[in-house]
Amino acid sequence: MRRMDMEESDMQKIVIVGASGMVGSAAVRHFAAQKDWQVVGVSRRYPVNLDPALASRFTHLPLDLTDKAACEAAFGNMQDATHLVYAAVHEQPGDVVSGWRAREQMQTNRSMLVNVMEPLDRAASGLSQVSLLQGTKAYGFHIDWPDKAIATPNRESDPRHPHENFYWLQQDYITEKQASRPWSWTIWRPQLIFGDPVGSNLSVISVIGAYAALERAAGRGLSYPGGPAFPLEIVDADLIAEAIDWATASPAARNQVFNITNGDVIVWQNVWPMIAESFGMRVDPPRPQSLLQNLNGREAEWAALVDRYQLASSRSLKAFIGGSAALADFMFAYGVEHTPPPALVSTIKLRQAGFGGCIDSEVMLRKWITRLQELRYVP
Repeated sequence: MRRMDMEESDMQKIVIVGASGMVGSAAVRHFAAQKDWQVVGVSRRYPVNLDPALASRFTHLPLDLTDKAACEAAFGNMQDATHLVYAAVHEQPGDVVSGWRAREQMQTNRSMLVNVMEPLDRAASGLSQVSLLQGTKAYGFHIDWPDKAIATPNRESDPRHPHENFYWLQQDYITEKQASRPWSWTIWRPQLIFGDPVGSNLSVISVIGAYAALERAAGRGLSYPGGPAFPLEIVDADLIAEAIDWATASPAARNQVFNITNGDVIVWQNVWPMIAESFGMRVDPPRPQSLLQNLNGREAEWAALVDRYQLASSRSLKAFIGGSAALADFMFAYGVEHTPPPALVSTIKLRQAGFGGCIDSEVMLRKWITRLQELRYVP
């Protein structure tokens, strides 16, 4: 979606919080590429891999969202902000998956959103729309799956799953805040997200890339490391950015929750040959193993690989993949003995509201693998 060019005084100003994450950096790229948006990205780190041609169209604000005073000073001066994308998330250090149930992590995530919204809501009289990222943990996937039967598919209209979650804390806050305000909110529930990979705690593609590079260097093919096959949905960060853009101008997105996926279904074992081929590897027989444990023990191999190929990656494997290996183990169903139930959500509501964007998941996986290689993060 593109709008007619406007005078600078008439341009809309979008503030993207969490600008260095997968969704945040995709949103920065998407909106900075359009001449009729002023883009401010807020994150402690500069957005990864931003095209220099777009850098001049983007303002970066380094900020710690847990610092209330700093947030008050920063967002309290954004009188001309018209839109907010809140894509920031605090993940507990160490095992990301176990951190999803930690109350401290939940309260931290609520406080971060409050630290942004309170001063911004007071300052920006022209604020019109807020996009807030959740995920399918809203349906209790991290509680019930893979051991219990789960609804197939999960819908936005389902009763709230009875578990503690920072999503509920943020959603309850934002809906209560909006009740007397002219702006609206849109909440997004993506499935497993794929996007720019550097240092994220939620990037399975960086784990796949590191694992493939190390196995290839060791002279092995690419063995699937997970458990039994099951159908799931994944989603491209660039597609989420397109949907966020659609929501900025669509009345049908006002105060609505939407699931979002690529639009198709995959089974890891079925796409594994394509993944191996993309790395120039053969497929070896499955070898169930924890990638968290496997990669934790291969720092020296990774450093040698970076030196040998003069890669742009950090010589620290931990710095490259963050805490994402635990997420990869979970999504590959490592250690699961029985066939897991499908992990599926309905995206009918979003389509009926007017957003029909989609991408073939194999095409998307190839895109991000190619990006890993073009940026010289892996050989």
